[in-house]
Amino acid sequence: MIRRPLRTLTVLIGAAAAVTAFAGPVSAVTSVLNEAASTATVAAAQQELGTSLGAAFAGSWLDATTGELVVGTTDASRSSRIRAAGAIPKVLRHSAAELKQIQSTLDNRTAGPPRSVAGWYVDVPSNDVVVSVVGGDPAGLAWATSAGVPVRVEHVKSAPRPLWSVVGGQGLYFSGGACSVGFNAYDDDDHYVITAGHCTELGGTVRGTGGTIGKVARSSFPGNDYGTVKVTHSDVSTPPRVDRYEDGSDVRIEGADVVGVGGRVCRSGITTHWHCGRVEALDQTVNYGDGNIVRGLTQTDACAEPGDSGGSFVSRPSSGSGTKLVQAQGMTSGGSGDCDEGGTTFFQPVKEVLDRYDLRLEKD
Repeated sequence: MIRRPLRTLTVLIGAAAAVTAFAGPVSAVTSVLNEAASTATVAAAQQELGTSLGAAFAGSWLDATTGELVVGTTDASRSSRIRAAGAIPKVLRHSAAELKQIQSTLDNRTAGPPRSVAGWYVDVPSNDVVVSVVGGDPAGLAWATSAGVPVRVEHVKSAPRPLWSVVGGQGLYFSGGACSVGFNAYDDDDHYVITAGHCTELGGTVRGTGGTIGKVARSSFPGNDYGTVKVTHSDVSTPPRVDRYEDGSDVRIEGADVVGVGGRVCRSGITTHWHCGRVEALDQTVNYGDGNIVRGLTQTDACAEPGDSGGSFVSRPSSGSGTKLVQAQGMTSGGSGDCDEGGTTFFQPVKEVLDRYDLRLEKD
């Protein structure tokens, strides 16, 4: 809502050594592929062994402790082939095809699973099919064991849910109006969404494009124009991204270095999406009327309109293809004019709110 006021070779001693001294060349031992190899190399070995072992193939995986490639087989006589290909053989009971058939049986059951069944999958290293049941719910256990196929039940704490991201420049909805997401930040305990203070002063529960985010945590307006929303819903992720809408893929936040006067900046918001311009002045005092005076704002000639308030201002991304990394500048505060004829827009520098509330910016 824009105000207008806006991560050993043990050397064998003895006769045996004398014998080996006259022996022919020793065949080189095939090294074992591990996670240090390229993804393409490991994938090629897995595919080749899966094909050559045929019905005896029982899956492949990287050992969680050593990182070495392990290949399962139901036929012990195939072990030498597996070693020759650079993997460690493991003889198992069920082939990959058998496990897949068990999973398919669960997939195709006419009786749908209760909500307490979180899902099912082939556990390749364990060589079985696992059904995940929330909290040992009797209905979930009954569904898993009544399928007529061998499964292993695992107990999980909670059911899965779709995840959605809070992205800079997208919508932020309060009970009394709509604004835009500025940036995501965190402290030792929680995650927060930063936006404009004249938006957070509306208070209450705040929603985003995918559902409820949480409630307003802090707010400062006038004097300043920033506020935070505490993320309380577990299905919300807070990546370091800003939406460029139709102008291209999201840009990613690398830091918060300040763009000086004359430098290029861009902003994102739900009303007018992505627009760019130049910084015209720093540390400006702006009078929005009705006693609402805000100090320390940055003036730009990037246009904005109502609803863009709180949205991300970032350094202008470089041209060309590839991931676009930008520097976070601040949150849209207010301005004059519009995006048809142009105008002046002010933003609240993000560093001030980070320092004030002891927050760390989510960065790429």
